[in-house]
Amino acid sequence: MAKRKERIQNPEPFVPDGTEYAKTKKSSKAAKKHQKEGELIDSHISSKIMKEALIQLKEVEDEEQAKEENVTRSSFQRIEEVPNVVEDNDGDIDDFCGFGEMEVQFNEMKFGDDDVEKQNQFGDVDKISKEEEELLETFFSKDPKVDKTFTDIMIKRLKESDVTVASEDRPMPNMDKPILDLYKGVAKLLSRYTVGKIPKALKHIPSLQNWEEVLFVTEPENWSPNALYQATRIFASNFGAKKAERFYKLVLLPRVREDIRKNKRLHFALYQTLKKALYKPAAFFKGILFPLCESQTCTLREAVIVGSIIEKVSIPPLHSSVALLKLAGMNYCGTTSYFIKLLVEKKYALPYRVVDAVVAHFMRFENETRTMPVIWHQSLLAFVQRYKNELQKEDKDNLMILLDKQNHKLVTPEISRELNHSRNRGEKEDDLDSISGPATVINKTIEEDRFDIPDVPMEMD
Repeated sequence: MAKRKERIQNPEPFVPDGTEYAKTKKSSKAAKKHQKEGELIDSHISSKIMKEALIQLKEVEDEEQAKEENVTRSSFQRIEEVPNVVEDNDGDIDDFCGFGEMEVQFNEMKFGDDDVEKQNQFGDVDKISKEEEELLETFFSKDPKVDKTFTDIMIKRLKESDVTVASEDRPMPNMDKPILDLYKGVAKLLSRYTVGKIPKALKHIPSLQNWEEVLFVTEPENWSPNALYQATRIFASNFGAKKAERFYKLVLLPRVREDIRKNKRLHFALYQTLKKALYKPAAFFKGILFPLCESQTCTLREAVIVGSIIEKVSIPPLHSSVALLKLAGMNYCGTTSYFIKLLVEKKYALPYRVVDAVVAHFMRFENETRTMPVIWHQSLLAFVQRYKNELQKEDKDNLMILLDKQNHKLVTPEISRELNHSRNRGEKEDDLDSISGPATVINKTIEEDRFDIPDVPMEMD
């Protein structure tokens, strides 16, 4: 029999941690290799290092504390000027930290030199030739309508409803004096708002029945860009489509156009405001895009800036289809083709009614004597590239006739090639192959004899 293996026992007894004996045992162990190689730092030098580290740490803490105090002080100064307007313990209203300096600089966005549309996102359209701008201006309305702002409409309404205030330049609506004073304070605050909490009274405006009169008291034409951004966030969330459309059309759109006209580019906060506004797509199209095109005065700068929002933000296909249908039926303005091109390039599956409307839109220029701008040809090319297989044969024939009268030396050949190498609506891919190839293949059905079955070798068990 094999000898039983002897158990190997630990010669050292178990010693619980924390005892004096355990500490001496642990300390008596040999130093590890990396501990042997390292050299101890002199106590005088180590004290200097710790002192410098504490000084640097204190400087960082002081800088952070100073920043917090500045923000808090500026917020409290605004709150003290308008008593009982802002409630600090309101969790529904988010803190707004403002836009950083790098965000405000429009040069932060790096685009390729060849991509003119993206490079012109903030209104820098220097690469567009003067001839092209003059060509677009020929399609502007000779009798442009003056856009009425929200303030103009409210002043006219108040003067018509109350004869006693007809002589005043800016009459006030008839409401309780405490409420009137409250919203006058809100107007003063929002005129120089930058960061921090916003007045809670502003958030109550969407729930009021006379919200337009209350909004008029806050003087929205004097709001700072950051205040308009915050107000749009609130109104886009709490307004219905009709009210949001009215706010966009009468308050936001005039402010955006005025800023572009004065500064030749759009303030970053206003650009972000437009992006927030698109979260109500129906209100955005009816309150921003359609009035801009119907005014017949939409400049190339304005089209590029608003178009970049449409290009970046995801839009439901149904809203895009309705917008495209509406643009196709409008009186033509040079920049309308730019918006049609952007919506077409989103590559949504459009209903046949919309496709036919866009075809009819382009066919309206068959007898046009003016030279069409390049963007018109580009929008037609984008439409044909995307929806060439959804066009009827007669539509393609009509478009080919149109190309004979309205042509561009670089774009028109591409449009013709797309139309010639595409199938018609309702046809399958196999139909296109049978039309293009003269040879025909006759397929004969295979006849099988169920009694003549070949031998199949079976594997042995």
